[in-house]
Amino acid sequence: MAERSTAAVDVADNSDETSLTAKADQSTADGVAKNRERDTDSDEVQESIRTDGSGTTSPTELHSGHKLARRYRLEECVTRLDGFSSWRAVDEKLRRAVGVHILPADHSRARSVLAAARSSALLGDPRFVQVLDAVEENDLVYVVHEWLPDATELTTLLAAGPLEPYDAYQMVSQVSSAMAAAHREGLAHLRLNPNAVLRASTGQWRIRGLAVNAALRGISSETPQRTDTEAIGALLYASLTQRWPYESDAYGLSGLPKDIGLIAPDQVRAGVHRGLSELSMRALVNDGATASRHESPCTTPEELVKAIGEMPRIRPPEPAFTAPPEYQRTTYQQGTYGRQAPHPGATQPVPTPLPRCRVARARP
Repeated sequence: MAERSTAAVDVADNSDETSLTAKADQSTADGVAKNRERDTDSDEVQESIRTDGSGTTSPTELHSGHKLARRYRLEECVTRLDGFSSWRAVDEKLRRAVGVHILPADHSRARSVLAAARSSALLGDPRFVQVLDAVEENDLVYVVHEWLPDATELTTLLAAGPLEPYDAYQMVSQVSSAMAAAHREGLAHLRLNPNAVLRASTGQWRIRGLAVNAALRGISSETPQRTDTEAIGALLYASLTQRWPYESDAYGLSGLPKDIGLIAPDQVRAGVHRGLSELSMRALVNDGATASRHESPCTTPEELVKAIGEMPRIRPPEPAFTAPPEYQRTTYQQGTYGRQAPHPGATQPVPTPLPRCRVARARP
């Protein structure tokens, strides 16, 4: 008997199913280029599902076209790691693109993954990528979540360069606020990185993998709020400098030079917003005061939200002024409106002036 989460959606209009399923196929195809499920560190090597030494057995052989619950059609495997796999798929019942995490039911982390997925689904906060289904069925455990083809990972954005101050401000503000709300409900992420933060086409920032990504990897923390706060600081640091605030390279970003320690973003790159630079240091160095000005560290997302609220608001950049096109006289203004256009090279007749009429005056 399959176990399903309370977040499962079980209504659909089955009219025109073939054409709408085709649209979902196209949606997943569009999502691959910009929004792969890359929630692994850059130094993690994708590998075949295998026994990880924790009593885990290999799951049923999965392949493109395989269906789960006669509903979720697997399209492409985007991650195979530590005994689980992540797939791009199509929900054929609701004709939409989805993402799916799959692992064997006897995996040592299967129970914790199901619990994390169901807790995340109950949060129902639109700032997080939503968990749609959490199922144990046929010796498999799988978690279905939203797929956002119109969203772009922070990793991809930073590959083109650091963010503008306003964009970095919006990112840290929205992510901090969302994580503060999650921690109030007892949920932590523990895997916040540039692959887990997405910017939608509307400009809203979304967080992927709340609780689930850490559960899939067996990650835990005795200080979850401090862990997530430091991760937000690292995201802001990377957004300002296009550098990862540690010695090792990660997520396509170069690390800091060795043997110099952590230095403020405005010392790494010229023109960095000073307030955002100090904020990132307060989140990163959250076990003591930062250098130079000695502000108190931010040890929780709630404290980070408060610190952001005390900052002067950063306004969006002024729209670029584009000069209007040069003024051109129209044929209507030239007095030729409605006339037949002359042929090129044709000699135009010279109009004959009309005779002037003289009005005779009566003599007195």
